[in-house]
Amino acid sequence: MHILFFSHYFPPEGNAPAARTYENCRQWARHGHKVTVITCAPNVPSGIVYDGYKNRLFSRESMDGINVVRIWTYIAPNEGVVRRIINFLSYLTSSVFASLFIKKPDVIIATSPQFFCGWAGVIASRLKNVPFILEIRDIWPESIAAVGAMKNKRLLRILERLEIKMYDAAEHIITVGDGYKQKLMEKNVAAEKISVIPNGIDPDIFYPREPDETITEKYGLKNKFVCSYIGTIGMACGLDVVIEAAEILKKDGIHNIVFLLVGEGASKKELEKKSIDKKLDNIIFAGRQDKSLIPAYLSASDACLVHLKKTSIFESVLPSKIFEAASMSKPIILGVEGFAADLVKKADAGICIEPDNAAQLAGAVKNLASTPLLCEKLGRNGLDYVSKHHNRNILAQKYLDTITRICSPDVAEDAILANEK
Repeated sequence: MHILFFSHYFPPEGNAPAARTYENCRQWARHGHKVTVITCAPNVPSGIVYDGYKNRLFSRESMDGINVVRIWTYIAPNEGVVRRIINFLSYLTSSVFASLFIKKPDVIIATSPQFFCGWAGVIASRLKNVPFILEIRDIWPESIAAVGAMKNKRLLRILERLEIKMYDAAEHIITVGDGYKQKLMEKNVAAEKISVIPNGIDPDIFYPREPDETITEKYGLKNKFVCSYIGTIGMACGLDVVIEAAEILKKDGIHNIVFLLVGEGASKKELEKKSIDKKLDNIIFAGRQDKSLIPAYLSASDACLVHLKKTSIFESVLPSKIFEAASMSKPIILGVEGFAADLVKKADAGICIEPDNAAQLAGAVKNLASTPLLCEKLGRNGLDYVSKHHNRNILAQKYLDTITRICSPDVAEDAILANEK
């Protein structure tokens, strides 16, 4: 098959949408399929184009067998509303235009976030007259309203109508968790139209290892218990809780615990200022790091924080950070309710706290720091669970089987049986 994939984010960007798209496309290319990805110049989250790239009208590159087409967009940092919407709309326009110059594919897939990327897939599939599969990683615009990123009710109502039309236009919808499937069904999407293919890990990249001494020495982490947060530091993450927890630990006279925040985002500058104002020397901001270095930062961590603001919309979310931490055999401190908490409890891979509860976060870190055997047990349990249920190579094949069924129902059964053999 020729699979044409629309994704606003792609490596060398290291966020979850980029990683999932890349890993799946790489596996499909390895199976002999032609895979083309339409994306933009890497710039997330700062809005500054990465070294070695330019924001050109149209450029091509090859990445692990994937044909990558990069198109011009209005570049904006991952903050604010108006400039971000212009950024999203420019991707919609440029990507659809670029698709006109790409040989007709067998299927078009588009992934959210962001919302207008899904609409690019809708329009391109109609122009090409091929099946359209929509991947939902975020219920948009509901999620941006939940964190206060957009407050214009009239605009939100318009976007909600477009959201429903986008679901209707899709031949099939793939979600990353049962929580998302439930949300979609609440919006009157038929259950048989939805497949759940969760996030996973590449066991060749994320695996247990000794702490990276370069990172330990760089940040002065020797003889410290390191609780890391690795990912986008955005509005949805609610990382004010780290500032408050660090303040509690300092007042309690605990000096052997540090929080390591790795990443950039709309909230980072504000958090840094609060940390400086409160003279919190137990928080380290490492900034954005190359995707290839993330396993090293995880190796230097003793526990990993996964946290989102306390709002009902995030009860359906399964953050990819859970799987990466567990695959590195790191205990998880989870500040996300709902399906994510159910998974961590089922795997017995960490400690669940109430989102936005600094006292519980401080208590969880102290508990792990004082109980090495508990850390070891939770880390081992998490590794066992994700190895069995969230191997990305296996999930990519499941995704491919779904694509085959949608594109060629008459040959899908034979293809799936052949893959199983």
